[in-house]
Amino acid sequence: MKPLSIMLSMLIIGFTSSTVMAEGVNTPSASLPNVSPANSDLVNRGAYIARAADCMACHGEDYTGGVAIETPMGDIYATNITPSKRYGIGNYTEADLKKALQQGRAPDHMIYPAMPYPSYNGMKDEDVSALFAYLQTVPVVDEAPEYKTDLPFPFNFRTLMLGWNAINIPSTENREGLTQTQQRGEYLVNNLAHCGTCHTPRNSTMGFDKDNYLSGAQLGTWYAPNITPDKSSGIGNWSEQDIITYLRTGELDQRVFAGGPMGEVVAHSTRYLKDADLNAIASYLKAVPAVRTDDKIHPVDASRLPTPINESITHDLLAQKDYLAQAKADVSGGSNSPEALYLAACGSCHGVDGYGQPDARYAPIVGLSSIRRNNPDGLINVILHGINGATNTSPKMPGFSEELSSQQIAGITNYVRVNFGSLASSNVSAADVDKVIASEPEQPFLIKYAGLLAIIGIIVAIVIIIFIIRTIIRSRRHR
Repeated sequence: MKPLSIMLSMLIIGFTSSTVMAEGVNTPSASLPNVSPANSDLVNRGAYIARAADCMACHGEDYTGGVAIETPMGDIYATNITPSKRYGIGNYTEADLKKALQQGRAPDHMIYPAMPYPSYNGMKDEDVSALFAYLQTVPVVDEAPEYKTDLPFPFNFRTLMLGWNAINIPSTENREGLTQTQQRGEYLVNNLAHCGTCHTPRNSTMGFDKDNYLSGAQLGTWYAPNITPDKSSGIGNWSEQDIITYLRTGELDQRVFAGGPMGEVVAHSTRYLKDADLNAIASYLKAVPAVRTDDKIHPVDASRLPTPINESITHDLLAQKDYLAQAKADVSGGSNSPEALYLAACGSCHGVDGYGQPDARYAPIVGLSSIRRNNPDGLINVILHGINGATNTSPKMPGFSEELSSQQIAGITNYVRVNFGSLASSNVSAADVDKVIASEPEQPFLIKYAGLLAIIGIIVAIVIIIFIIRTIIRSRRHR
């Protein structure tokens, strides 16, 4: 059950929500899968809980698992949670599921906190009961995931999680003075939806840095942004309706487009949430303490944004072909102008003027907050490594690390930030790109040197045991 991984992320390719369901003011905008009149109310409620908890992001829509979750300790693979008695959780009791969700304890082993049980620790018993009832009804798949978690020493000893849990559970505490709506939002954000799992920086033990809750965190090549109500680095300039719209559709025009992990969140989870729950999330996010970070978002200067050349060129790839053909010819002829590079590498999807091709679900990039940040590393990473679409039918953006030089990528980065982000200037250099390419995920001291520390600890323990034994032997000799 992957962290509701990057709630309010704002990278470049995304997911647009589909059909709208009109069954009342408190219904989700898309028909909720796996809900049937033939099922009990408890089972159907469990299907909704699974969506709110975003179980599918890691375990898949068929719950067979296999998705790799990158951590500083190594990749952790989601497991099969269908009712298979051999490979899944078919032998689980409701009490077993509750321990797994709230304490990270499976019947025969400890669970790694890539499954966000530090947040699920606050799940209500009635929600656990509903989820258990629902998971008993999903189709059985008697197959183990293709890959199995195999972490290096000492993390392969799952019993170490006992000590980690004692330090880091629960991951959050309830606040006082909230309205009833905000209390519901707090439960969704902090527990069921576990937003902090991605958006909160980690301390030396890889637990939450609670003083900087929801202020943003690096996730491999992705960055989960600050979603506190700070106006310069967070979402303080968003209205509650903006938050609701983004979580429902995955986009805010000329501000943000959900992509990568956040695209998955919208695709699998938030677009299915009831209006009341999205309202609660928005209300709570506006009430959390604001945390200001150095990664300031520059405001949009509308006067500097491009004007669409014409509607045909903006929406029709064929109408752009002459522009693109000329650009590719210029690059082939040795032109390294940022505009020619952008048109040759990016224009066929994002458009000659940055407004994309909405009908083909290629994202517009004009005005996106991800290109207006002080730190350009997120944009550089996207150009280098690309983005997987949120669903199987979503376009995939390719990476250009093998095709373009660092100087060329720097040129595209600057061109996009100035021409589509309305920045007055951008000075990304080839050296900046090289730094991003060479960077590795930062590991806290205890994680980086865990193997060495474990060996030292074992040696110290052996020395102490030998000392105790020798002391006992000597004391007996003197009797």
